[in-house]
Amino acid sequence: MKPPKTIALFTHATVEDASEGVSALVGAALEAGIEVRVPPAEAEKHALSERPGLVVREEPSSDTDLAVVLGGDGTILTALRACAPYDLAVFAINFGAIGFLSTVDHGEIDDGIRRILSGDFDTLAIPALETHIDGGGRLAVNDVSFHRRPDDRVAELAYLVEGEELGRVRCDGLVASTPVGSTGYNLANGGPVLAWGVDGYVVSFIAPHTLTARALVVDTETVLQVENRSRRHPVDVHTDGRIIAALEPGDRVEVRFRHDRVLIAQVSGSSFYGRLREKFGRLAY
Repeated sequence: MKPPKTIALFTHATVEDASEGVSALVGAALEAGIEVRVPPAEAEKHALSERPGLVVREEPSSDTDLAVVLGGDGTILTALRACAPYDLAVFAINFGAIGFLSTVDHGEIDDGIRRILSGDFDTLAIPALETHIDGGGRLAVNDVSFHRRPDDRVAELAYLVEGEELGRVRCDGLVASTPVGSTGYNLANGGPVLAWGVDGYVVSFIAPHTLTARALVVDTETVLQVENRSRRHPVDVHTDGRIIAALEPGDRVEVRFRHDRVLIAQVSGSSFYGRLREKFGRLAY
């Protein structure tokens, strides 16, 4: 990649976790003549004020060259969704617990800053899921999930592909996950890990009240429909862990696979399998 001329900055919710990294990155970028763009919330969080080379701007834009994240997977997912409309790659330095989507770990921040300033990294296009609800499209890099509310009875969810109902399950919820997100909520449900590049997405269940419920890998051209078959209780719809809407009894929503929807930076020569072993250890002993 070419060295960036402009970067947008996203950071961990806890100021103390990333403050030293922010100072180091901003200082190095300004010294190299690279413009740093920060949203107002980030500027306030880190006491950054506008000065030559440092611009406070609400959203990334098409004339930004690279987004940089100093945070965990939640912050990385937020940045990926924000940058998707602009085909803007995200370079992430992990300041979270696992950082499965990160480019380098926080212990390698000096090397990470060097790579950012010099353009020493590759970019990889990864898919997303899209759901249209309440009149608007919502993007999910990891997963779209459906959850019963804490004080309600168990949910009853039906799922359909190509218009055919494949199952109706009493459960706490359902998760539709991309290959990238398959190591998240889906994995916690006992669903399969999908290697990056697999042409499919997976549907798994949260605490199903049956012994016959099984995860299903769906091809990317198939539209998944999820219907709330509960008589009285709505279920909450989440994208990447954030509530976006409620699915009322009898309502149905579609989930569609979108190829190459977001761009993530990675170190040259890195692979999904190396990342999987580094973050989760060996799959078997």
